[in-house]
Amino acid sequence: MLSKTCEYAMRAMIYIAQKSRDGSMINIKEIAGRINSPELFIGKILQNLSKQGFLQSAKGRYGGFYISDKEAETSLADIITAIDGDKMFEGCGLGLAFCSDTNPCPIHNTYKEARNQLHEIYGQTTLSQFREADSLEKLMLRRE
Repeated sequence: MLSKTCEYAMRAMIYIAQKSRDGSMINIKEIAGRINSPELFIGKILQNLSKQGFLQSAKGRYGGFYISDKEAETSLADIITAIDGDKMFEGCGLGLAFCSDTNPCPIHNTYKEARNQLHEIYGQTTLSQFREADSLEKLMLRRE
């Protein structure tokens, strides 16, 4: 359901939130290695999210990315919407353009319920919830 870009973004944002909780800047090489992502690809994704205000970035030798306590209150739903748009939370389960509440496809009502539950789950989960001291060891952010 999430695009590959969004999956990388989520893993990177979780990793940065965890590693920057002490104020550290996390460099792109470390992020890419830890989440098993191409550096240039994740760099572009994170620069886009930085421009949208989801995290901070700094250039240079000691540069990298950082998520403040305020930014850590960002929900996963906000990140998904920033990367993939609201299709996951608003669109038809079959991708049909004509599907709506007034002109539903055969799975519309069932899918709408599931879609609303996903929005609630992602909307209630924030990056700060991944900042707990032992959460980094619990999570495997790399795809094997």
